[in-house]
Amino acid sequence: MINDDGLGRCPWAGTDPLMVAYHDQEWGTPCHDDQQLFERLILEGFQAGLSWAVILRKREAFRRAFAGFDPATVAAFGPVDTDRLLAGAGIVRNRLKIAAAVRNAGAFLATQRKWGTFDRYVWSFVGGAPLVRAAPPLWQEIPTHTPESDALSRDLKRRGFAFVGTTICYAFMQSVGMVDDHVEGCFRAAPPA
Repeated sequence: MINDDGLGRCPWAGTDPLMVAYHDQEWGTPCHDDQQLFERLILEGFQAGLSWAVILRKREAFRRAFAGFDPATVAAFGPVDTDRLLAGAGIVRNRLKIAAAVRNAGAFLATQRKWGTFDRYVWSFVGGAPLVRAAPPLWQEIPTHTPESDALSRDLKRRGFAFVGTTICYAFMQSVGMVDDHVEGCFRAAPPA
């Protein structure tokens, strides 16, 4: 899809400036910052059943509600915090997803302790470098999960994480650049090998 600026982009970015900026600056860009990895994992869990545009528009409210996605702070959330989050209009108010975010913060910290960084752990599922395939001509040809996301999902669940099914894990992997799924004609697609 060619936008007014003359650049081809993945069709899902559309013309919404927020989605275009996310596509151009974040999605598919390798991320190695633990706090940003935690944020993206939590937001992907909240996105389940919703559109990414909804989550993106609420992102700043999520950051305020979840203490800037500081995993140690979120792991210490209790019933008062859950009530506060359920009453806040700025985020997705789903009790199960809120409980999963708190649970995941604790599991995230435990994984950090074992691996040194969450970054080292999560990137091990792709051998430490982004998986780059030939850019598919159509968005519909991109898988919703892969053997790598299946393995990541299984291992995260084993470590006590919730809302980390294989489809959520694959969306997370796309978001943080573990895979490059920009379509053919997108200015961000990896050049053919």
